[in-house]
Amino acid sequence: MTSTERALRGRAAVVGVAESSLGEVGPGISTLDLIGQATVRALADAGLQKSDVDAVFGHSAFFALPALTISEYLGIRPRMTDGTAIGGSSFVAHLHHAAAAIEAGLCEVALIVYGSTQRSSSGGLMASGAALTKSYETPFRPRMPASGYAMAAARHMHEFGTTREQLAEVAVAARQWAQRNPVAFMQDDLTIDDVLSSRVVSSPLTVRDCCLVTDGGGAVIVTSAERARTLRKAPVYLLGAGEANWHVNVAQMPDLTRTAAIDSSRRAYEAAGVTPDQFDVVEVYDAFTISTLMFLEDLGFCAKGEGGAFVEKGGIAPGGRLPVNTNGGGLSYCHPGMYGIFLIIEAVRQLRGEAGAHQVADAHLGLVHGNGGTFSSQVTAVLGDESTL
Repeated sequence: MTSTERALRGRAAVVGVAESSLGEVGPGISTLDLIGQATVRALADAGLQKSDVDAVFGHSAFFALPALTISEYLGIRPRMTDGTAIGGSSFVAHLHHAAAAIEAGLCEVALIVYGSTQRSSSGGLMASGAALTKSYETPFRPRMPASGYAMAAARHMHEFGTTREQLAEVAVAARQWAQRNPVAFMQDDLTIDDVLSSRVVSSPLTVRDCCLVTDGGGAVIVTSAERARTLRKAPVYLLGAGEANWHVNVAQMPDLTRTAAIDSSRRAYEAAGVTPDQFDVVEVYDAFTISTLMFLEDLGFCAKGEGGAFVEKGGIAPGGRLPVNTNGGGLSYCHPGMYGIFLIIEAVRQLRGEAGAHQVADAHLGLVHGNGGTFSSQVTAVLGDESTL
């Protein structure tokens, strides 16, 4: 951990967040339309104008040169752009990069934005680019990314005795949170038996162990702490962040039960000066039930191999020991191809006390953890309100 990274603590803040239309927006609505919706709403949330934005951060699987395309569509001529593309974790990395850029004087107001019509456009997964380099997995014709996460789940079950029922607890908890969120895509009752009896996608994972396929977009506005205190809403400060990656292809994953979140979280905690037991709310990338379980271990909320026991008996559901994925997560709220920006949006709302029926009482310190690829890219951010500075 460098002195520069520590010096970023509390120097930048999120001042505006918003979603676009979510779920299934139907024909005639484009990815850029959703980006526009989210941007307008986030600027209004912050009390800023489009002319205030001088940096654009974005990634998309729908068009080339995302940051440039987004800037052109929105009519913004930024002095800085960042199109970092590391999968679903990109937007948490953008938050980290925006804070550093603001501190360095490269920009003053950064827009981080994403949109996807994954459900309306295809009903399936969208690739972020052509696989020009064949992977070691290609000859085996896996159903990626599900097969990669299924391998991790199977290994975790073998090595630590994790059960299918414990994995199902993650999906059930997400659904219980989603039932408190009026814009969540899936709100029907869900039981452990429902998860276990659902169609198998890639053994041992069923369709209810896998994230949704939805449309949706989100936007986040970041500025300096000084400017943030003059704006409409209470600032939510970036206290620390860390990034790490150990592999791209799952065949190169050093250990199927451990991820680079071990490194990214350590860096974030050191920068923020916090420990896992201090968090009031936790938002982790839950593309699959095994993701939540393994991240809880790697982020330090329980020991390696104890994730199954940690989530049992509603451990991460409303009223449980730790509020996790309080909007319903990618498993029940929304998942339009890449989910990382929605982690930030939910954490900010929780720390502002604006989450409505799914609000966690007395929330001051929040963790956001993004994942990209097949447990490949890991980015952790620590957010806090004024009381945490």
